[in-house]
Amino acid sequence: MNDPSAAKPRSGILTWALWGAAAIGVAGVVYIIAQSATKPATQGPEKAVAEGPAGSSGAVPVASVTHDVSQKLEHPADGVAPPAYAFFDGDGKKLTPASFKGKVVVLNVWATWCGPCTTEMPTLAKLAAAYAGKPVAIVAVSIDKPTELAKAKAFLAGQAPLAFYNDPEAKLPWALKPQANGMPTTLILDKTGLERGRISGEADWNGSGAKAVIDKVLAN
Repeated sequence: MNDPSAAKPRSGILTWALWGAAAIGVAGVVYIIAQSATKPATQGPEKAVAEGPAGSSGAVPVASVTHDVSQKLEHPADGVAPPAYAFFDGDGKKLTPASFKGKVVVLNVWATWCGPCTTEMPTLAKLAAAYAGKPVAIVAVSIDKPTELAKAKAFLAGQAPLAFYNDPEAKLPWALKPQANGMPTTLILDKTGLERGRISGEADWNGSGAKAVIDKVLAN
């Protein structure tokens, strides 16, 4: 026959063991969440974005320091035409990258919820001002949702002389070949419409490095 008095201590020990295991599990979850909150996303155009396009609710916090364009310039599709993907100007006119042939194009994909995007935008505005009257077009295409369109327009209105462009379906980052590796992503197209360089992430477009890159493409 089992001794009831002996069962109680065992039951008490088992209860405390279960509570201890639960506490350890909770502590582990809290640690993982804390680590995720302090480490930036490392993949994809929020991991696929703010590095990323549609479906994200906010940007990954980043430092406000910009980076020299000449040091970040990549050539993942050098000499290749960008896709004939349509976006719209502020008046609702449908455009594609080919609409700007005859000019060197700095095609920037951005959104108001992307911290690095809004950080670098004033430098793009200064680049546009520096090349005013020259065959250079700074085309900043917002992938903000239609419900956020007014917010995006208001932000860009303070970034003169930049014009407003929008991709309401937010698919441009994936339409690029190769796909955008983060947000913002900026392509440099020559006057024939071919890609001659790309930058993934934030950069200083007002620096001497950016102007050297643009001048080189402009001269060819």
